Amino acid sequence: MKRVLFVCSRNRLRSPTAERVFGERRDLEVASAGLAPDAEEPVTAELLDWVEIVFVMEKAHRARLARRFRPHLRRARVICLDIPDDYGFMDPRLIDLLNAPPESVS
Repeated sequence: MKRVLFVCSRNRLRSPTAERVFGERRDLEVASAGLAPDAEEPVTAELLDWVEIVFVMEKAHRARLARRFRPHLRRARVICLDIPDDYGFMDPRLIDLLNAPPESVS
């Protein structure tokens, strides 16, 4: 079972939507977190030590994650989904973007 983390800024819209959408899969253990100081669930070193794959919503999240947690990302693959902060929680358009084929992910 793969351990996956979805990361956005405040863990209120995009990453919790992804956690809910992919949390139903039997082949994944899923969590979500945010990088902002006021995130609902903040990214922690322990969380990053647990995961195998980190999906960030924006390139800025990848850079911030690397700056703050580089030693804890050695085992995790970080993938940027390039999803802007334009969607509400469980927005059908956001769900469509999250379910896009892997080749459209950078």
